[in-house]
Parts: sequence; C-alpha cells; structure tokens
Amino acid sequence: MAKRTIQLALNRVEGDLEFQLELEAGKIVDARCVGTLYRGFEQILIGRNPWDALVITPRICGICSTAQLLATVKALEHIGGITPPPAAVRIRHLCLMAEIVQNDLRQTFLFFTADFCHPKYAQQAFFEQARSNFLPFKGRMHLEALQNSRHIVELIALFGGQWPHSSFMVPGGVTHPASDNQIIDALTILQQFTRWFEQRVLGCNLEVWLNLATYDDFFNWLSAKAEHAQSGIGQFTSISRALGLHTLGQGTPYMLSYGSLDTADSVRGHPLMGQNLNNAGCYNGITGLTEALDQNAISEHVQYSWFQPYPGGLHPSKGVTIPDYQPHSERYTWCKAPRYQDHVVQTGPLADALVQGEPLITALYRAEGDNAWLRQFARLRRTARLLNSMQASLKILAASPNEQHILRGISTELQDGEGYGLVTAARGALGHWVEVREGKIRRYQVVTPTAWNASPKDSAGRHGHWEQSLIGLKVDDPDDPVEIGHIIRSHDPCLVCTVHVAKAEQPYQVWPG
Repeated sequence: MAKRTIQLALNRVEGDLEFQLELEAGKIVDARCVGTLYRGFEQILIGRNPWDALVITPRICGICSTAQLLATVKALEHIGGITPPPAAVRIRHLCLMAEIVQNDLRQTFLFFTADFCHPKYAQQAFFEQARSNFLPFKGRMHLEALQNSRHIVELIALFGGQWPHSSFMVPGGVTHPASDNQIIDALTILQQFTRWFEQRVLGCNLEVWLNLATYDDFFNWLSAKAEHAQSGIGQFTSISRALGLHTLGQGTPYMLSYGSLDTADSVRGHPLMGQNLNNAGCYNGITGLTEALDQNAISEHVQYSWFQPYPGGLHPSKGVTIPDYQPHSERYTWCKAPRYQDHVVQTGPLADALVQGEPLITALYRAEGDNAWLRQFARLRRTARLLNSMQASLKILAASPNEQHILRGISTELQDGEGYGLVTAARGALGHWVEVREGKIRRYQVVTPTAWNASPKDSAGRHGHWEQSLIGLKVDDPDDPVEIGHIIRSHDPCLVCTVHVAKAEQPYQVWPG
C-alpha cells in the first residue's frame, strides 16, 4: 500500500504548529511535530543584568506570563540564597493560580470543545447541543467562559498592577503588600467566579465534586441528576466519549511534574519544590510508581532541531540555543527534545494529578490509560482544586493584611552563580536555568511544558510524546483530520513559549571564553 504524506497546520493553538504525517491505509505510520517559529529569548538575555530578566521573560508568553516571571524570580533567588516572606509566597501563588484558572477555562471551552461543532459530526445526536453550547462566539458555554475567565485574572491586576506581562515579583518578595481593599475585592471576584463555575461548569458545589474519588463515583454522579449531565463538564464528557476520545491519543507512560504552589508555612530555605497542590516527581505509568524529582536528570537533545548541534543531550544549565537552520537535512523543528532520565515524558494537569496521587484522576487513568478526554478532564478537575486553594490563601492574607511582603536590604547586584526555578504552569512543567558571571547573564535556558510534549526525535531516534500519541491513529479524512486536533489540543499547545526574535543583523551570542 502506497504511503501518503500530508502537511497539517493546526489552528486554535498558541503559536505556530505544523505536523508532517505519513499515512498508510489511512493510518499514521510516522509523525513529525514542527515548531515553525524561532524567537530567541535565551539569546536576548545573554549579557544583560539579571534583573532585566524580570521584565523580559514575562514577554515569552501572554497567557502564562505570571508563571514565566515566577520561574525567573525563583532562579535568581536560588543564586542569592534568598527566601521570600510567607505573605509574598501567598501573593505569588494566588496570582499564578488565577492565571491557570483563566487559561484552563478558555482552553476547554474556547479551543477544545469547538471541535465538537465540526461539520463531520452533523449527523451525530449531540451536534445541535454542541453548537448551542460550544460554537465559537455563539455558543452559551463559549461566551460564558470568555466573560468569566476575563474576570478571574483581575486578581493578578489587583496584586500585580497589570496582566499580562506583570513584573511585581522580585527577588525577596513582591512589590506591594496585600491591603484590606485588595483582599476584599479579590474575595468578591473569586466568589462570583466560583458561583458561576459551580452552577454552569460542574452542576454541583465544589465539595461534592472534589469528594468524587473513584471511576464509579464519577459516572454515578454524571447520571444522578440532570444538572450534572447538562453541566459544561457533563456535556464535554458525554460528547467526548461518544466520539471515543477516551480511547485516542495514548503517548508515553512517563509523567513529569515540577510541583509548585508552595505553602508558605512549609518553606524552608529556597522553595524550589512545592508541597501544596501537587508534588514534584515522575510517575511511571507502567509500574504505577512515582519517583521524587531529580532536576539533574533533565537533558535536551538537538539532533533533529535547527540549532547548532552537539552530541547526545545536555543539562539545561550547560545547554546552548544557537540557531542553525538546515531545512533540507534530517532536522525539522525549532523545538528541542527534552528528556528526563533518558525517558520521553509528558507533562500537564494529568501528569500533575498522577504524581500527586489525586484519587479520581488516578482511578480513571488506571481504568483507561492516558487519552485525549482524560487530559482535558484533568484540567477541569484541577480548576476546582485551585479555586478551593485560592479561597484559603485569601483568608490567610485577610487575617494579617499588610504583612511583610519583601525582604529589606536585598542588593540589586546579584552574586555570581547558577540557579534554577521550577514552576507548574498552566500547561505543566516550566523550568528556567540561569548562570550569572561578573554581574551579567552568561547563560539562560528555558524549557517549557510544550517543549516536553511537542519535542522532536532525540539523539536515539525516539519520537516525542505528541508524535508517539499520533502514530497508529486511524484518520477518516486525511484532508480534514479532526482527530488530530482532538488529541493535540487536549495538551493545550503553546508553541509561542516553546520555540525560543533576535534581530537578523545582531550576531548570536556566546559568553566570551
């Protein structure tokens, strides 16, 4: 049977994404994930004052700028041995949680469920219901998610002055304390958002939803009341499973989470790893065991990427990002290939929940494995947990308004050294590695969540996670492969962050010596 090669540009993702796919008898037999844009943030930062990174890195992405800023601050605090005050930790992570909630609601009801309205499904029983709820800019859930997600990031503007691209976090804390008025306004915004989320997305209150712990618990809940079935998550689930999305998109069984959202009371020394909503580690889906995270086990490969080549993989602290565009070689993307303990891994809300041992997600994973529906479901499950944690954080801040928000006497002259900041962003594991010498940034490396998921083949020829999740997929219409959209969008792609523009006339930089 002759093979057919198709080139697919995927829309409704953050950034530019293409796939080169080989099909045989309608089945994908090879896949190449192509990041088509080079931006060069690592190059832009070389030679600058380390504090410049606080303004530059939030511009990496307009969706997860809070997470990028926090990763930078943690890396600089690591170098300086700086531990911020508890109130600063709470404010930082309150803002990060708000950003994640905004992203997750928009990704679900603006990007993912829009595919349920594809003309291919016009004869399906759910089609008119899908259009009335999820049709872009007309469906009820689409419009409500757009409106309400806009309000939740007002919390970041309250504490950080603006969103996106805030710069309110600095080594040693945040730039402003949490005042009474800010806390009251934030509580009002959060309560209004939570009420809408309970009524329209869940069809029940947070407590009932979060008490669901087993496979049977969830499906019994789904069928118990009409408001459950007609909720946003109820309709998303019933349509997804009618389309068989719970059987599609299985990739690597290794799940990576950096942990984050440190509880202020648990901060001891430099808060690299969080112990609140999700722990740091790698979950092995084959054995069901979780190992503690070892950031030294991370490496990046470039054999199939358009960067200056080096043998094998390099730890990000030793890595370089020097473009070397060779379009007619075996290389095919601006994405690097990160690996953990030499494994291809995936990251995101599903990985976070499995590393943490979250009961319901773990039960669903054990029953059906990783799949497009479960990744998206884990995202909405996380939203409920975040809303609970945001409420708790605000109550603690309210008990001691205007508490110390920054350490005094922090020098803007950062000492020489190496540091890293690991954060759980909306899309999963985000890491920044920075080296400072003679008061300037000598090396800066960013490994984003989508870099893990969208990686090309590595030095050993192993496909990245997205590529693995597509190989073997049966495509009904190669000219309009909606199945691919379901699988890739379940990861919430962000190629803008991943394919790290320096001006063409500027030479690419390597620190002298």
